[in-house]
Amino acid sequence: MPGFGSEKTAPPAIAAEQIGPLDAVLLSHEHHFDNLDDSGRRLLPGAGRVLTTRAGARRLGDNAVGLRAGESHRLEADGRVLEVTAMPARHGPPGPVAWVAGPVIGFLLRWEGEERPWWISGDTRWFGRLRSALAAAGPLGVAIVHLGSARFRPTGRARYTMDAGEAAAALAELEVETVVPIHYEGWTHFKQGRTAAEDEFGEAGVAAKTRWLELGRPATIG
Repeated sequence: MPGFGSEKTAPPAIAAEQIGPLDAVLLSHEHHFDNLDDSGRRLLPGAGRVLTTRAGARRLGDNAVGLRAGESHRLEADGRVLEVTAMPARHGPPGPVAWVAGPVIGFLLRWEGEERPWWISGDTRWFGRLRSALAAAGPLGVAIVHLGSARFRPTGRARYTMDAGEAAAALAELEVETVVPIHYEGWTHFKQGRTAAEDEFGEAGVAAKTRWLELGRPATIG
């Protein structure tokens, strides 16, 4: 759609062939190029499973499994079982903007040996259904949160992902051990970066539990 384009401002941190074998891909949505570009699509057939929205799975076919919020899928590898539950997500403010943006989900991960689940927000705003679902999930081990305050010219100030203040307020409500911010650099439609998040997280009292990742470098979390 005119005005909804975005440009990549930096190359990938690592080449696709450096990623290695993929047991599974957790794909919050597949219909936006910034979330799944051509090189990303070429990776998917080699993954064991691709978990995404119902609509996305119909379009991707093959190894894709579609989930609605609240539905779960079990993944097994090396004798361990990972239960992935789709979480509510809304890609923009309520009403026409979110409808145009299309369906999106987040993920809650539970596996043996981990007392607390992990939450991956996906591209979402903070809203009532998500708050209720996380309250029911209980204390979190890790929250991987998509930031960026994504905006596009045709819809003005409407935000398609959380800005730093919204995310900080949400995280302050949650009982979570580690916060990992992502999705705030590399594209022109991201309107807030790390500096804004550091300021807001500091004011909300979540800075001490925040882990910032370095592009292209492996990290151990949890």
